Amino acid sequence: MNWKLHFTRKIANPKKKKSKTREWVDAILFALIASTIIRGLLFSAYAIPSGSMEGSLLTGDYLFVSKISYGPRMPFTPVSIPFLESTVTKYNIKTYWDGIKLPYYRLPGLTEIKKGDIVVFNKPEEADPSYDRPVDARTNLIKRCQATPGDKLEIKNAQVYVNGKPNANAEKQQTSYTVITDGNALNPQIFQDLNIEPLYQKDNNTYEMIIPKASLATFKGYSNIKSVTPVVAPAGSFDAAVFPHNEKFKWNQDNFGPLVIPERGMTIPLNDSTMILYRRAIELYENNKVEQRGKDIIINGKKADSYTFKMNYYWMMGDNRHNSLDSRFWGYVPEDHVVGKAMITWMSIDSTGTFLGKIRWNRIFRTIK
Repeated sequence: MNWKLHFTRKIANPKKKKSKTREWVDAILFALIASTIIRGLLFSAYAIPSGSMEGSLLTGDYLFVSKISYGPRMPFTPVSIPFLESTVTKYNIKTYWDGIKLPYYRLPGLTEIKKGDIVVFNKPEEADPSYDRPVDARTNLIKRCQATPGDKLEIKNAQVYVNGKPNANAEKQQTSYTVITDGNALNPQIFQDLNIEPLYQKDNNTYEMIIPKASLATFKGYSNIKSVTPVVAPAGSFDAAVFPHNEKFKWNQDNFGPLVIPERGMTIPLNDSTMILYRRAIELYENNKVEQRGKDIIINGKKADSYTFKMNYYWMMGDNRHNSLDSRFWGYVPEDHVVGKAMITWMSIDSTGTFLGKIRWNRIFRTIK
C-alpha cells in the first residue's frame, strides 16, 4: 500500500505590508538622519550676510562648506533642533539644550588650514561670558586665513607680512580711498556701474569710498575726479577698537604687530606684555582661571611664570579690508571654532536686482579661491 503524505509549510508571523503612512514616516526619518549626517560630517550650506569678503565673495552668495577638509568637528551641544540657527526670532529663543556639553573633539581631516584658505568659523568675540553661548552656537563668520600657528604676523601700510615676507593679496581684494573732486556732483549711476561703495562725504569735494581694483582706472578717468589715494592709518596711531585694545601696543588696522600666533605646545613667558596679548586665549579659549596679584600671575590657583598652549590658533581677515570686523579687532581664532572650508558658490542672489535679474548666473557652481 502506497502512503502519500502531503505537507503544507506553515509560515509563522507573515510579514505585514506597511501602510502608506508608515512608509512616509520611514522615508522622512531616513532623509532626516541622512541629511543630518551629511550636514554634520561632510558639507553644510552657508549664506554670505555682509560685504566683508567683497569682491571675492558677494553678499547674497550661497556656499557649500566642506567640513571634512579640516576634519568634522563633533557637536559641543549634541541636543539641538537640526537645520536651525542657534537662536530664532527676535526673542533669541534657543534651538539647543546646553544641559549636556561635550569636550572639543575633531575627526581626522583631508588637510590642514593653509594661508589663503577661505574659512567658516564661529565668532571668537562671543566667547565672552556675557554672550553665554557654547562654541557651536556662536555666530558663523567667513574670512581668509592670513597666518597659521607659530607664524609671526605684521601689517605694514595695509600689506600683511608673515614671517617677514609679504602675503599674496587676494585677486579681488578691496580697500577704501580718499576721493577729491573738482566740486561738481558725482553721478550716482557711476557707483552702481563700477560697484563702488561710498562711505561718507568729508566736505563739498572730499569723499571716502571703497573702490574695487578693476574699477579704479576707469573711475580715475572721469573729468571731475582730481585725485584718488588709498586710506592708510599711519604707523604708531593707536586705535582702541583694534586688538589687543591696550595703548601699550599702538596698533591700528593698517599698521599692526608684530605678533606671534599661538601654536599647540608653544610656551611663552608670562609678563605684563604677554598677558595683554595672550590672556584672552589662556583664560577664555583654554578655560583657565587667571588672576594677577601685583606682579604675580596665578593660573588655576598656582603661581605661573610661563604658559604652554593647548590649541592651535589662526589669523583671519576679510578681503574687503576697510569693511571687515576680523582678527584685527578680536584677535586669534582657536582651532575649536573652525567649522570648515568654503568650496563652491552654488547660488548667488542680488537683492538690488530686478525680479528676473536677481540671480547672478555667472557665479552659480563657481569654485571659491
